[in-house]
Amino acid sequence: MLLVAVSLILLTDYFGESPSSPLHTVQRGIAAVLSPLQSAASTVLSPVRNFSSSISRTLNAGSQNVKLRAENAAYRNENASLNYYKVQYQRDQKLLGLDTSASLKKDGPVAANVIGYNPSAWYDFIEVDRGSDSGVHIYDPVVSGGGLVGDVTEVGTNYSLVTLITSPKFAVGAMVEDGSNDAGVLQPAVGNQGALVLSSLPSTAKVAQLQMVVTSGFSDPANPAIHSYYPAGIPIGQVSNQDASTTVVTSQQVNVTPFVDLTHLSVVQILTRPRL
Repeated sequence: MLLVAVSLILLTDYFGESPSSPLHTVQRGIAAVLSPLQSAASTVLSPVRNFSSSISRTLNAGSQNVKLRAENAAYRNENASLNYYKVQYQRDQKLLGLDTSASLKKDGPVAANVIGYNPSAWYDFIEVDRGSDSGVHIYDPVVSGGGLVGDVTEVGTNYSLVTLITSPKFAVGAMVEDGSNDAGVLQPAVGNQGALVLSSLPSTAKVAQLQMVVTSGFSDPANPAIHSYYPAGIPIGQVSNQDASTTVVTSQQVNVTPFVDLTHLSVVQILTRPRL
C-alpha cells in the first residue's frame, strides 16, 4: 500500500510539473544511464528471441501440416467413395437401360458380380457369384450394360463360369440391322483376340459401316422345341470393316467390334428364363 501511495504521488507530481522540473531531470538521467544497457541486452537477446520464434513457427507449421494431411486424406477417401458410387450408379443405369430397350425383364435377369477371370486369357471366360441357388442354368445368356457378354457353361450352387463371346468355343445366331435383318453366325475372329466375325450372310446382303449387330433369336415355327437360347435383339457390336457407304457383301462375312469392354467387367446379368 505504501509503494502504491508513493507511486501515485510521484506520477501526480511528474505530470503536474514542467519538463525542466527535478523529476523530469531524474527520469532523463536514469534513461540515459540505462539506455546503453537496454540496447546491449537487446542485441545479446536478439538471437535467443529469433531462435525461440523459429522454434515456435516450426512447431506451428508441423502441427498445421499434420492437420492438413489428415484433412487431405479425409477428402481423398470421400472422393474415392463418391467416384465408386458414381461408377456403380452409371453401371446400374446401363443395365436397366438394356433391360428396357431389349425387353429383357421377362427373361428373369439376375445380377451377378464378376469374381474371377484369367488375366492371360481374358477373352475366354469369367467366373461370377451366382449359381443354381439363384436359378442359373447352363446356356443362360449373360449380358452387361453394353450388350451380350456370353453364356453360362458351368453351374455350381453359388458360382457360374461364363464363356465370353470372344472365346473360340462361342457362337451365336446374329443379324445386322440393315433394314433387311440379314442373319448369319457370329464367332470370334481367328487369330485376332477380341474381334468377332459374322459369317454365312446372304450374298445379296447390304451392310454398312457401324450398323448394329444383335442376336437373331431364331426359332422354328413348325417345331417350338427348336429355338435359340438367346432372346432376339440383344446388342452385340457394330460392323467395322465395310465402307462408309452401303455395299454388297461378296465374302458373306463382316467383321464386328463388340460393344462390351470384356477387360473391365465387374457386374453382369444372367437371363435365367430366356426359354419361356
